[in-house]
Amino acid sequence: MFEETRQYVKKLGLPEGDLYDLPASSLRFPDGAHFRIEVPTINSAEAAAALLERADKNGITINRITETYGMFRHTRQEIKDFCHLCRDYGCELLMSVGPRATYDTGATVLSPQGVRISYRLRGMEQLLRAIEDVKRGIDLGVRGFLIYDEGMLWVVGQMRKDGELPREIIFKTSAHLGHCNPASFKVLESLGADSINPVRDLAVGMHAALRAAVRVPLDIHTDNPPASGGFIRVYEAPDIVRVAAPVHLKTGNSVVSAHGQITSAADGRKMADQASIVVEMVNRYYPEAIQSPRGSSDLRIPVV
Repeated sequence: MFEETRQYVKKLGLPEGDLYDLPASSLRFPDGAHFRIEVPTINSAEAAAALLERADKNGITINRITETYGMFRHTRQEIKDFCHLCRDYGCELLMSVGPRATYDTGATVLSPQGVRISYRLRGMEQLLRAIEDVKRGIDLGVRGFLIYDEGMLWVVGQMRKDGELPREIIFKTSAHLGHCNPASFKVLESLGADSINPVRDLAVGMHAALRAAVRVPLDIHTDNPPASGGFIRVYEAPDIVRVAAPVHLKTGNSVVSAHGQITSAADGRKMADQASIVVEMVNRYYPEAIQSPRGSSDLRIPVV
Protein backbone atom coordinates (compact mmCIF):
# COMPACT_ATOMS: atom_id res chain seq x y z
CA MET A 1 0.00 0.00 0.00
CA PHE A 2 0.96 3.65 -0.54
CA GLU A 3 4.04 2.73 -2.61
CA GLU A 4 4.33 6.05 -4.47
CA THR A 5 4.17 8.00 -1.23
CA ARG A 6 6.63 5.65 0.46
CA GLN A 7 9.14 6.13 -2.35
CA TYR A 8 8.77 9.91 -2.17
CA VAL A 9 9.31 10.18 1.60
CA LYS A 10 12.37 7.96 1.19
CA LYS A 11 13.84 10.68 -1.05
CA LEU A 12 13.35 13.11 1.82
CA GLY A 13 15.48 10.98 4.12
CA LEU A 14 12.53 9.43 5.94
CA PRO A 15 11.90 5.72 6.48
CA GLU A 16 9.25 4.20 4.24
CA GLY A 17 7.23 3.14 7.29
CA ASP A 18 7.58 2.14 10.93
CA LEU A 19 10.40 -0.39 11.19
CA TYR A 20 8.89 -3.43 12.85
CA ASP A 21 11.77 -5.62 11.74
CA LEU A 22 13.62 -3.68 14.48
CA PRO A 23 16.95 -3.04 12.72
CA ALA A 24 19.91 -2.44 15.03
CA SER A 25 21.25 1.11 15.08
CA SER A 26 24.90 1.54 14.19
CA LEU A 27 25.07 5.04 15.72
CA ARG A 28 26.73 5.68 19.08
CA PHE A 29 27.52 8.46 21.52
CA PRO A 30 30.91 10.12 20.92
CA ASP A 31 32.47 7.86 23.58
CA GLY A 32 31.25 4.74 21.78
CA ALA A 33 28.40 4.00 24.18
CA HIS A 34 24.96 2.73 23.17
CA PHE A 35 22.99 4.25 26.04
CA ARG A 36 22.91 6.60 28.98
CA ILE A 37 20.61 6.78 31.99
CA GLU A 38 18.59 9.97 32.41
CA VAL A 39 16.46 10.67 35.47
CA PRO A 40 13.93 13.50 34.97
CA THR A 41 11.75 15.38 37.48
CA ILE A 42 14.67 15.90 39.83
CA ASN A 43 13.20 19.16 41.02
CA SER A 44 15.16 19.95 44.16
CA ALA A 45 18.83 19.81 45.05
CA GLU A 46 17.80 17.54 47.93
CA ALA A 47 16.35 15.03 45.46
CA ALA A 48 19.48 15.27 43.28
CA ALA A 49 21.79 14.56 46.21
CA ALA A 50 19.72 11.56 47.35
CA LEU A 51 19.46 10.17 43.81
CA LEU A 52 23.20 10.25 43.21
CA GLU A 53 24.04 8.85 46.64
CA ARG A 54 21.60 5.95 46.20
CA ALA A 55 22.87 5.30 42.65
CA ASP A 56 26.36 4.82 44.08
CA LYS A 57 25.02 2.37 46.65
CA ASN A 58 23.15 0.49 43.91
CA GLY A 59 26.29 0.31 41.78
CA ILE A 60 24.79 2.15 38.79
CA THR A 61 25.71 5.30 36.88
CA ILE A 62 23.41 8.26 36.31
CA ASN A 63 24.52 10.14 33.19
CA ARG A 64 21.95 12.93 33.12
CA ILE A 65 19.65 14.67 35.58
CA THR A 66 16.77 16.73 34.21
CA GLU A 67 14.95 19.37 36.25
CA THR A 68 11.36 20.08 35.14
CA TYR A 69 9.86 22.49 37.67
CA GLY A 70 11.27 25.57 35.96
CA MET A 71 14.55 27.40 36.42
CA PHE A 72 12.88 30.65 37.39
CA ARG A 73 11.16 28.86 40.30
CA HIS A 74 14.57 28.12 41.88
CA THR A 75 16.79 30.49 43.83
CA ARG A 76 20.28 31.21 42.56
CA GLN A 77 21.69 29.21 45.46
CA GLU A 78 19.63 26.12 44.67
CA ILE A 79 20.72 26.22 41.02
CA LYS A 80 24.31 26.48 42.21
CA ASP A 81 23.70 23.48 44.50
CA PHE A 82 22.38 21.49 41.53
CA CYS A 83 25.48 22.44 39.55
CA HIS A 84 27.93 21.48 42.31
CA LEU A 85 26.27 18.10 42.87
CA CYS A 86 26.34 17.18 39.17
CA ARG A 87 29.86 18.52 38.65
CA ASP A 88 31.22 16.53 41.59
CA TYR A 89 29.43 13.36 40.44
CA GLY A 90 30.26 13.75 36.74
CA CYS A 91 26.80 13.90 35.12
CA GLU A 92 24.94 16.30 32.90
CA LEU A 93 22.41 18.70 34.33
CA LEU A 94 19.56 19.94 32.15
CA MET A 95 17.29 22.62 33.55
CA SER A 96 13.90 23.56 32.16
CA VAL A 97 12.80 26.87 30.70
CA GLY A 98 9.59 27.68 32.53
CA PRO A 99 7.57 25.61 31.75
CA ARG A 100 5.98 28.93 30.92
CA ALA A 101 2.44 28.19 29.69
CA THR A 102 1.18 26.79 32.98
CA TYR A 103 2.67 29.73 34.86
CA ASP A 104 1.37 32.36 32.44
CA THR A 105 -1.67 34.61 33.00
CA GLY A 106 -3.48 33.07 30.01
CA ALA A 107 -6.08 30.45 30.92
CA THR A 108 -6.26 28.57 27.61
CA VAL A 109 -3.71 25.96 28.64
CA LEU A 110 -5.86 25.07 31.67
CA SER A 111 -8.94 24.30 29.58
CA PRO A 112 -9.79 20.78 28.35
CA GLN A 113 -8.95 21.57 24.72
CA GLY A 114 -6.35 24.25 25.35
CA VAL A 115 -4.14 21.78 27.19
CA ARG A 116 -2.96 20.71 23.75
CA ILE A 117 -0.77 23.81 23.48
CA SER A 118 1.46 22.12 26.07
CA TYR A 119 4.07 24.41 27.64
CA ARG A 120 4.58 26.58 24.55
CA LEU A 121 5.27 30.28 24.92
CA ARG A 122 2.51 32.89 24.61
CA GLY A 123 3.60 36.17 23.01
CA MET A 124 6.97 37.72 22.27
CA GLU A 125 7.60 38.92 25.81
CA GLN A 126 7.35 35.37 27.16
CA LEU A 127 9.80 34.23 24.48
CA LEU A 128 12.25 36.93 25.57
CA ARG A 129 11.79 35.98 29.23
CA ALA A 130 12.46 32.34 28.41
CA ILE A 131 15.72 33.31 26.69
CA GLU A 132 16.65 35.30 29.78
CA ASP A 133 15.97 32.12 31.78
CA VAL A 134 18.63 30.37 29.69
CA LYS A 135 21.08 33.23 30.22
CA ARG A 136 20.48 33.12 33.99
CA GLY A 137 21.20 29.39 33.99
CA ILE A 138 24.40 29.87 31.98
CA ASP A 139 25.61 32.51 34.43
CA LEU A 140 25.13 30.03 37.28
CA GLY A 141 26.96 27.17 35.54
CA VAL A 142 24.22 25.24 33.70
CA ARG A 143 25.21 23.94 30.25
CA GLY A 144 22.08 22.01 29.20
CA PHE A 145 18.51 23.24 28.77
CA LEU A 146 15.11 21.61 28.33
CA ILE A 147 13.01 23.41 25.70
CA TYR A 148 9.20 23.25 25.34
CA ASP A 149 8.64 25.49 22.31
CA GLU A 150 9.78 24.98 18.71
CA GLY A 151 10.05 28.71 18.05
CA MET A 152 12.25 29.22 21.07
CA LEU A 153 14.40 26.29 19.95
CA TRP A 154 14.95 28.01 16.61
CA VAL A 155 15.89 31.33 18.26
CA VAL A 156 18.33 29.91 20.81
CA GLY A 157 19.77 27.64 18.13
CA GLN A 158 20.49 30.72 16.01
CA MET A 159 21.91 32.54 19.04
CA ARG A 160 24.28 29.65 19.66
CA LYS A 161 25.40 29.69 16.00
CA ASP A 162 25.96 33.44 16.14
CA GLY A 163 27.95 33.32 19.37
CA GLU A 164 25.26 35.09 21.40
CA LEU A 165 25.09 31.99 23.60
CA PRO A 166 28.02 29.67 24.39
CA ARG A 167 28.63 27.15 21.62
CA GLU A 168 29.03 24.28 24.09
CA ILE A 169 25.52 24.46 25.54
CA ILE A 170 22.94 21.87 24.50
CA PHE A 171 19.19 21.90 23.98
CA LYS A 172 16.90 18.97 24.65
CA THR A 173 13.26 19.02 23.51
CA SER A 174 10.55 17.75 25.84
CA ALA A 175 8.00 14.98 25.33
CA HIS A 176 5.42 17.63 26.26
CA LEU A 177 5.87 19.10 22.77
CA GLY A 178 3.99 16.05 21.52
CA HIS A 179 6.26 15.02 18.64
CA CYS A 180 5.93 11.41 17.58
CA ASN A 181 6.93 10.85 13.93
CA PRO A 182 10.16 10.93 11.89
CA ALA A 183 9.25 14.07 9.91
CA SER A 184 8.71 16.06 13.12
CA PHE A 185 12.03 14.80 14.45
CA LYS A 186 13.85 16.00 11.33
CA VAL A 187 12.32 19.43 11.89
CA LEU A 188 13.48 19.53 15.53
CA GLU A 189 16.98 18.39 14.57
CA SER A 190 17.14 21.12 11.90
CA LEU A 191 16.10 23.74 14.48
CA GLY A 192 19.02 22.87 16.76
CA ALA A 193 17.81 20.10 19.08
CA ASP A 194 20.74 18.11 20.48
CA SER A 195 18.49 15.34 21.81
CA ILE A 196 14.79 14.72 21.27
CA ASN A 197 12.18 13.20 23.56
CA PRO A 198 9.29 11.51 21.71
CA VAL A 199 5.87 11.05 23.28
CA ARG A 200 6.06 8.29 25.82
CA ASP A 201 3.95 5.45 24.43
CA LEU A 202 5.49 4.78 21.00
CA ALA A 203 6.11 1.18 19.97
CA VAL A 204 9.71 0.06 19.53
CA GLY A 205 9.24 -0.17 15.74
CA MET A 206 8.29 3.51 15.81
CA HIS A 207 11.46 4.28 17.77
CA ALA A 208 13.43 2.50 15.05
CA ALA A 209 11.80 4.73 12.42
CA LEU A 210 12.71 7.84 14.43
CA ARG A 211 16.31 6.68 14.56
CA ALA A 212 16.33 6.16 10.80
CA ALA A 213 15.40 9.83 10.30
CA VAL A 214 17.83 11.65 12.65
CA ARG A 215 21.32 11.29 14.09
CA VAL A 216 20.90 13.11 17.42
CA PRO A 217 20.34 11.06 20.57
CA LEU A 218 16.79 10.02 21.43
CA ASP A 219 15.45 10.35 24.98
CA ILE A 220 12.97 7.52 25.56
CA HIS A 221 10.90 6.83 28.67
CA THR A 222 11.00 3.35 30.18
CA ASP A 223 8.50 4.28 32.91
CA ASN A 224 6.03 7.07 33.64
CA PRO A 225 3.90 8.51 36.44
CA PRO A 226 0.12 8.03 36.43
CA ALA A 227 -0.35 11.58 35.06
CA SER A 228 1.11 10.50 31.69
CA GLY A 229 -0.12 6.92 31.54
CA GLY A 230 1.62 5.17 34.39
CA PHE A 231 3.16 2.49 32.16
CA ILE A 232 6.41 0.69 32.95
CA ARG A 233 8.24 -0.89 30.02
CA VAL A 234 11.57 -1.95 31.49
CA TYR A 235 11.54 -5.29 29.63
CA GLU A 236 11.53 -3.30 26.38
CA ALA A 237 14.62 -1.31 27.39
CA PRO A 238 17.11 -3.72 25.74
CA ASP A 239 15.29 -3.53 22.40
CA ILE A 240 14.97 0.24 22.73
CA VAL A 241 18.73 0.50 23.16
CA ARG A 242 19.38 -1.82 20.22
CA VAL A 243 17.21 0.05 17.71
CA ALA A 244 17.51 3.64 19.00
CA ALA A 245 21.17 4.03 20.03
CA PRO A 246 22.47 6.49 20.96
CA VAL A 247 19.65 6.75 23.47
CA HIS A 248 19.00 8.19 26.90
CA LEU A 249 16.81 5.74 28.83
CA LYS A 250 14.55 7.97 30.89
CA THR A 251 13.59 6.33 34.14
CA GLY A 252 12.39 6.92 37.68
CA ASN A 253 9.19 8.90 37.20
CA SER A 254 6.93 5.94 37.91
CA VAL A 255 7.58 6.54 41.62
CA VAL A 256 5.90 9.99 41.60
CA SER A 257 2.38 11.06 40.66
CA ALA A 258 3.13 13.58 37.92
CA HIS A 259 5.84 15.35 35.93
CA GLY A 260 6.96 18.77 37.08
CA GLN A 261 6.21 18.38 40.79
CA ILE A 262 8.67 19.18 43.54
CA THR A 263 10.52 15.98 44.44
CA SER A 264 12.02 15.03 47.78
CA ALA A 265 15.06 13.07 48.93
CA ALA A 266 12.81 10.04 49.39
CA ASP A 267 11.66 10.40 45.77
CA GLY A 268 15.28 10.63 44.63
CA ARG A 269 16.15 7.36 46.35
CA LYS A 270 13.15 5.58 44.83
CA MET A 271 14.09 6.91 41.38
CA ALA A 272 17.60 5.50 41.76
CA ASP A 273 16.09 2.11 42.62
CA GLN A 274 13.89 2.24 39.52
CA ALA A 275 16.90 3.19 37.39
CA SER A 276 18.77 0.17 38.73
CA ILE A 277 16.01 -2.11 37.41
CA VAL A 278 16.38 -0.61 33.92
CA VAL A 279 20.15 -1.09 34.00
CA GLU A 280 19.64 -4.67 35.18
CA MET A 281 17.36 -5.44 32.23
CA VAL A 282 19.74 -4.00 29.65
CA ASN A 283 22.73 -5.81 31.16
CA ARG A 284 20.86 -9.11 31.26
CA TYR A 285 19.18 -9.12 27.85
CA TYR A 286 21.58 -6.99 25.79
CA PRO A 287 24.91 -7.49 27.57
CA GLU A 288 26.97 -6.15 24.67
CA ALA A 289 25.39 -2.71 25.07
CA ILE A 290 27.78 -0.15 26.54
CA GLN A 291 26.73 2.60 28.93
CA SER A 292 28.68 5.86 29.11
CA PRO A 293 30.80 6.23 32.26
CA ARG A 294 30.65 9.12 34.67
CA GLY A 295 32.43 12.21 33.41
CA SER A 296 32.51 11.19 29.75
CA SER A 297 34.19 13.96 27.75
CA ASP A 298 31.15 15.06 25.71
CA LEU A 299 28.81 15.38 28.70
CA ARG A 300 27.71 18.94 29.40
CA ILE A 301 28.69 18.86 33.05
CA PRO A 302 28.00 22.14 34.90
CA VAL A 303 30.77 24.69 35.08
CA VAL A 304 31.32 25.86 38.66
